[in-house]
Amino acid sequence: MKKTVKRKKKRTKRSAWAGWLRELKDVRISNLLLLTVAGVINAFGVTIFLFPVKLYDSGISGLSMLLDQVTPPQLTLSVFLILLNVPVFLFGLKRQGVLFTVYSVFTIFVYSVMSFLIMNVLPIDVEFVSPLAGSDLLLCAIFGGVISGIGSGMTIRLGGAIDGIDVLSVTFAKKIGISLGSFVMIFNTTLYVVCGMVIQSWILPLYSIVTYYVGSRTVDFVVEGIDRSICAMIITTKAADISEALSKDFQSSGTIVNAIGGYSRESREIIYFIVNHFQINKLRRIVHAVDPAAFIALQDVSDVIRNHEG
Repeated sequence: MKKTVKRKKKRTKRSAWAGWLRELKDVRISNLLLLTVAGVINAFGVTIFLFPVKLYDSGISGLSMLLDQVTPPQLTLSVFLILLNVPVFLFGLKRQGVLFTVYSVFTIFVYSVMSFLIMNVLPIDVEFVSPLAGSDLLLCAIFGGVISGIGSGMTIRLGGAIDGIDVLSVTFAKKIGISLGSFVMIFNTTLYVVCGMVIQSWILPLYSIVTYYVGSRTVDFVVEGIDRSICAMIITTKAADISEALSKDFQSSGTIVNAIGGYSRESREIIYFIVNHFQINKLRRIVHAVDPAAFIALQDVSDVIRNHEG
């Protein structure tokens, strides 16, 4: 019995390794080059705008900045970025996959190395004030959040993550019964409270919340784009006519699903149609021109993946 269990475990490990090796073949040089740019951008935002005035980034990056301040000089931001992030990504390897882990760890290394170069090698003085925004905390908070958000958003779009907090949220949020967003918010709130207690001032942590908000909105913009997709669910008795009108005007087709009214028990049809924010009024106009009684429900869609091979 024990031998059978051992054989099964060995087969499982072999299949896991085989799957990981197959994933490694999907690593793209073009993606690594773009991830290098993303890591450099993130390092620029953090070290040029946030670090000099002691503002804190969010997630493990922010924790690394705090530890840099309270530990011996040899334990720098660059060191903590590696020490704290890499084990987290390796911990999430099985759940997130090899490709995600490789892209993430690679970007973290770029972020760490570039941070070291800016603060210790390049002729840029980041000791006391931002080289570009001086000691203006609001400017540093806004531009630091925007620039680091661009780097983080690029990393996510390319299939990775630049901060281990994303992996921790996926791993633990469901176990403790909260959403991913709530987990990240609780982590960052706790981080900023600890920062305030350590430095005995709440001004910098409060400005750091501005950085967190601006950065998160920038990430959303970079990942989803300005033309974020909207799912329109159109409940009507004239699905064929509406579908034909939409296809003619939008040059794309929707999906028709049969349904039954929960109260009336009458037959209805639902058209599932994807548009962007700028096309909502046009869709509403077309639908109600065909069926004034049609019910339209709109819902954000994080991404639309099309198969262009068929």
